[in-house]
Amino acid sequence: MFTGIVQAVATVSVLVDKPGLRSFTLEFPQGFCDGLEIGASVSVDGVCLTVTELVGDRAANFDVMQQSLALTTLDALKVGSRTNVERAARDGAEIGGHPLSGHVDFQAVLGSVRTPENNHVMRIAVPAKWMRYVFAKGYIAVNGASLTVSEASKAEGWFEVWLIPETLRMTTFAEKTVGDALNIEIERSTQVMVDTVRDAVDERLGALLPALTDLLRERGVDVDALLQRD
Repeated sequence: MFTGIVQAVATVSVLVDKPGLRSFTLEFPQGFCDGLEIGASVSVDGVCLTVTELVGDRAANFDVMQQSLALTTLDALKVGSRTNVERAARDGAEIGGHPLSGHVDFQAVLGSVRTPENNHVMRIAVPAKWMRYVFAKGYIAVNGASLTVSEASKAEGWFEVWLIPETLRMTTFAEKTVGDALNIEIERSTQVMVDTVRDAVDERLGALLPALTDLLRERGVDVDALLQRD
C-alpha cells in the first residue's frame, strides 16, 4: 500500500525491452534507497513495481510485464525519463493523502494547464465510463500522487486538480504538457459505493430498466447521469 505522497523523482538510466517484458533501472536521490531490499514495492508513476536488483546505493532494477505496459504510461519510458516514486508505506505510517494500491485503472490525457498566481491547474480528460467515479472534493491518484478533485464535468468528461508550488517541486507535474498521458487510480471506497448503488438499482429494476431508460431518455434524462450525480 502507498500513501499517495510522492517522496522523490527518479530517472530512468537503463532500459531493456524483452519479449513480453520491459526491464529498467531507476536512479534515485540520495537516501531514497536506504533500507530498500530486493522484493520491496515501489510506486513508479503510480504503478506498484517490485525491486529485482539493487544497483549501488542509489539505483534499483524493475521488471514490467506486458499487461502493465499496455495499461500504463510505463510503455512510453525512455532513458532520461523522470518519474514520481514512493516506497511502500510501513505499518503505522501517516496517511497524508489517501490509501493507494498501486494498481492503475486507466490512462487519462492532460487536456489543458492554467497557471494562476502560485498555482498550477491541470484539466484532465477521462474516458466516459470512468467519470462515474470522479466527484468534486473527492480523492484521485494521478501518477501516484494523491490529489483532490476541485471541479469535475461528467457531461464533458474531465476533472481539474490544483497544485501548489511544493507539489510541483516534489513531482514531475510541472514538466507535463497538453496531450501527455497520465496514470489514474480511482479511490477504491468511491468505486465500491458507486458500483454497489448501480448493482442495487439493476437488481431492483430488473427487466424494467431498459423500458425506464428509454422513457427517461425521451424526456432528456439519462439513467447513468442520475446514478453519477454528485
